[in-house]
Amino acid sequence: MFKTLLIEIGVEELPAVPLLKELKNIEKKYADILQSYNLLGEFEFYYTPRRLVLWHREFKASQEDSIEEFFGAPLSVAYKDGEPTPAAHGFAKKCGVTIGEVSHATKDGKEVLYYKRDVAGRQSSELLEEIITKWVKSLEFGKSMRWGSLAESFIRPIRWVNVMMDDALIDIELFGVRSSKTTFVHRICNFDSIEISGAKEYFEALKAGGVTLFDTERREKILADFKALEDSHAVNIEVDADLLDEVVAITEHPTPLLGSFDEKFLTLPPEVIITSMKEHQRYFPVFKDGKLINKFVVVSNAYTTDFSKVVEGNERVLRPRLSDALFFYENDLKKGLSTAGLEKVVFINGLGSVADKIEREKKIALKLFDLYNIPAEQKADLERAVSLAKADLMSEMVYEFTELQGLMGYYYALALGENKNVALAIKEQYLPAGEESELPSTKLSAIVAMSLKLDTLLGLFSVNQIPTGSRDPFALRRAVNGIIRISKEHGFEFDILKTLSLLACEYAPFDMAKLEAFFLERVRQYFKVNPSIIEAVLSTGERELLAMGSKIEALNNLVNSEGFSESSSTFKRVANITKDMNLSADLAVDAKLFESDAESALFDSYTKVSACEYESYEAELDALLGLKPQLDNFFDKVMVNAEDEAVKSNRKSLVASIYKSILKIADIKEVSI
Repeated sequence: MFKTLLIEIGVEELPAVPLLKELKNIEKKYADILQSYNLLGEFEFYYTPRRLVLWHREFKASQEDSIEEFFGAPLSVAYKDGEPTPAAHGFAKKCGVTIGEVSHATKDGKEVLYYKRDVAGRQSSELLEEIITKWVKSLEFGKSMRWGSLAESFIRPIRWVNVMMDDALIDIELFGVRSSKTTFVHRICNFDSIEISGAKEYFEALKAGGVTLFDTERREKILADFKALEDSHAVNIEVDADLLDEVVAITEHPTPLLGSFDEKFLTLPPEVIITSMKEHQRYFPVFKDGKLINKFVVVSNAYTTDFSKVVEGNERVLRPRLSDALFFYENDLKKGLSTAGLEKVVFINGLGSVADKIEREKKIALKLFDLYNIPAEQKADLERAVSLAKADLMSEMVYEFTELQGLMGYYYALALGENKNVALAIKEQYLPAGEESELPSTKLSAIVAMSLKLDTLLGLFSVNQIPTGSRDPFALRRAVNGIIRISKEHGFEFDILKTLSLLACEYAPFDMAKLEAFFLERVRQYFKVNPSIIEAVLSTGERELLAMGSKIEALNNLVNSEGFSESSSTFKRVANITKDMNLSADLAVDAKLFESDAESALFDSYTKVSACEYESYEAELDALLGLKPQLDNFFDKVMVNAEDEAVKSNRKSLVASIYKSILKIADIKEVSI
């Protein structure tokens, strides 16, 4: 038998960011709890800033009857000389029965104590208080608070609870609040609680009371209103996905409104205005013909027909924030770009100040400059860029908006007449900022960005600040990912061992093997292919990132091609034959020792393949794997382990030569498909 079930937990306004972080877990946690009570069924979850709602169109009225089984000690342990031992008595006590009611059964081939009883399913209404309490307490929003005299805490005070099964109130208590058949609508519509008779009236009351319960509807309305504003004003609204999520989470009756600010603030860099609007006010920036204009969109939660006061209020709040930003900007320009003071700013304990970091980055940058043959005329620009890269950390603007570091240095550099390449390198020094982030656009910018990341990596490893588990407070994993992506984008040959060893002389000695292993861990995560393909390439000792990537790609394409599994078995046989051979030694093959046409055919084919020049690793590997027919014929017609030692050695050298050529790209035997 099924019944409807409505659960509403009413709270004071939930903060958007913690709610959104936990949102992906909320339904799963509830489902897991229902599963543990054998009451799992379909349900829907809704939220607004003032309520968490669960709705079941069909909820089991009771648990199903079940059988509970208990298995105890083996009979040889439970009974001695026909008398029950303490183990038997303990089992009976655990089951809540007398020793005479205990039987025995076979388990894992042994006769053991056994007891079975029928368990009648409980009524769901009796379990709901436990279920709801467990669910609410399982939610993890980060910081929580206490209120009143309660010892328990939650993200915000719970103010009302409404639980109805088939429109009948289920009497529960949650955080000191007793359930009732009431709810609250939008505050502007009605501040007092509203009594409801059942689920149908509940949904109708919210709608009539200015509450859009379904987050999808709130999102659709916001986007539709954005489109209407764009069409009527011939503008474009920049829709930041994260900001949209926040706005959906903090409104019950969303209405997008167009506001404006003084045009004088447009002298600020666009990012400053956008950051100020997004971070502090949750406003959406507005563009026209691709340029930021003195407009913004605020999503109001007001329930009214006259929004003029709402627009005025938001314009009034934004004005002083932009005035402060303009003041900071003009002050920073007067001071100019200077690193004075950074010698007093500690980078990390054991690694000196930020000024010390700049000097280390400069040394790295100059070594990379020589390594990658950048035109000599750009050397002065590189030194200047690294010298000024952290200067904006001393600016008032970055002190207020830390997320603008690098970007403000770019604008200040341009305004103060610095070379455009220098300014761009300052701007792009932190790229890539994430997996989907853009990359430095020039080789000069790329070297500045790599220098920053390499100094942080080498420095932290030198003071034993190595990430463990999921902890990575200094984003070293992201730094390695950035180096991999930059190398690939700009064609920089980066040998993990050689390059890091070249640069490590500026740091306290540390275990380079640990840093190599850390790099390779990120390589394994970076390439989205069969892990054994990556291992096949790494096991050859390849440590140069460009070649490594090309080899992984080449092998992956061949592994996924038709017929590879058949080729694989042949070449794994080749690997087994040569496993005890020193492949680094001279593998001379003497054609005069051939006794079979199969030997000659294989040798001739291999000689032709190895003599060719190939445009790619894939073409070379494909040609080598193309020797499969000749190899199969060789294995069919020739006894490798011949009695004559010279013939045997010659045959093994022929097979080993082929495998040695393949090993320049990958160790095929490591591939599992």
